[in-house]
Amino acid sequence: MKFEQLGLSAELLRAVKDQGYTTTTPVQEKSIPVILEGHDVLAGAQTGTGKTAGFTLPMLHLMQNNHPERKSHNRHVRALVLTPTRELAAQVAESVATYGKYLPLRSTVVFGGVGINPQIQKLNRGVDILVATPGRLLDLANQRKVDLSKVEFFVLDEADRMLDMGFIHDIRRVLKLLPQKRQNLLFSATFSKEIKQLASGFLNSPVFVEVARNETTHQVTQVIHPVGKLKKRALLSKLISEGEWKQVLVFTKTKHGANRLTTQLESDGIQASAIHGNKSQTARTKALAAFKQGSIRVLVATDIAARGLDIDHLPHVVNYELPNVPEDYVHRIGRTGRAGNTGEALSLVCGEEKKLLADIERLIKTSIPKLMIEGFEPSPEDEKATKPAGQNRKPDHRRRDPSSPRRPSRNRRPAKRSGSPSSQG
Repeated sequence: MKFEQLGLSAELLRAVKDQGYTTTTPVQEKSIPVILEGHDVLAGAQTGTGKTAGFTLPMLHLMQNNHPERKSHNRHVRALVLTPTRELAAQVAESVATYGKYLPLRSTVVFGGVGINPQIQKLNRGVDILVATPGRLLDLANQRKVDLSKVEFFVLDEADRMLDMGFIHDIRRVLKLLPQKRQNLLFSATFSKEIKQLASGFLNSPVFVEVARNETTHQVTQVIHPVGKLKKRALLSKLISEGEWKQVLVFTKTKHGANRLTTQLESDGIQASAIHGNKSQTARTKALAAFKQGSIRVLVATDIAARGLDIDHLPHVVNYELPNVPEDYVHRIGRTGRAGNTGEALSLVCGEEKKLLADIERLIKTSIPKLMIEGFEPSPEDEKATKPAGQNRKPDHRRRDPSSPRRPSRNRRPAKRSGSPSSQG
């Protein structure tokens, strides 16, 4: 569908055209008309599907029509967008500014990890649209630096990630600060029982919109490279160097693993930087900027970045380690193949990750092609190295002989002898 067919204002269509977009994505086509009609929306859409514009454009349109002009001293927060991570908050705020650049509306973003005073100063000057992470928003509310009592639009973005990060109580605190009458939009890539319970608590007769939930985009070419665990780093360096990759996003499971891999790649002569939760916001912003500008070739990230990085024309994503949660695989590779561009997602899979791979393929309902690289095939030594802890342990002759009497435990409760239901499990 063409954006001109949606009934958006001329200013918004002009901003969309400036970005080079002419046709909607499926989530935009389904959600924008419903939001424009004033309905609450429960949307199932993963990252990379254009969902940010899907709620930003109609929200800006309605705000413009309801109050086209507003003096600075009368400004109050009319729209609140809540996101789980700083990177995603910054990305959403950038989209709001981009699409609303021809409108007389002010927006700002607040999140932790940086000084709070500059954020307070911006709020004091008057803001129509506020993008925030839960912790910093509640800090500002507790200090009475932000008033949410006149919010007309509330957007909960990446709700499943919010719950994964333990923000459920913060979300409920934020909801108590909002007025009863408002339009609510909830976007989530997955719908667990907890998400449904949360949605039922604040959405009013929502329209359900679902687009390609847990499906990978056809714009991304996926491949699995089976490899010995001890050979992963060497294979990654080979792929980057021989492929002359200029920009690649690599995912690890842990912060320590991200730091270690970054150091190893640097020792191989490959410019790299790490981004994860232990890094200061200044360091994370600096690393991301350098990656976008091309001064570093490799950005090594943990899953905190999986849903918050928006990089134009990112050609390569590598799963150095598969995630424990299958849905995170979809979010990771969703960093490439965005906005109609093509991309490549590679996963380096060792023996102990076979079950994780099976879970991912079950989720996306497809078998990912496997390609063995000569010289990096898993070997018996690799399989031995990847066995769970304890399997390679030498016998401990000090362990109790099964036939010997068990030593009484001081903490063991005496067995119940009654025939009560509780004694029978």
